[in-house]
Amino acid sequence: MKQSLQNRINAIRTEIDALIDKKVAEAAKVSPGVPAGVLRNLVTNRAPECQCRQYAVLEEGEVI
Repeated sequence: MKQSLQNRINAIRTEIDALIDKKVAEAAKVSPGVPAGVLRNLVTNRAPECQCRQYAVLEEGEVI
């Protein structure tokens, strides 16, 4: 059965959230004591438009 577009979008967003969480965990190792929410903002603010752009920046090294 073919997935609906909404299900595929949700799956992709879940994958991107996992990547962001991984990057936040890496940042927390070198910045102990900084709240996770602050680190998440620092990680995602490089591409605030949408999760797809965040993925491109974080995983593929795209420069904005």
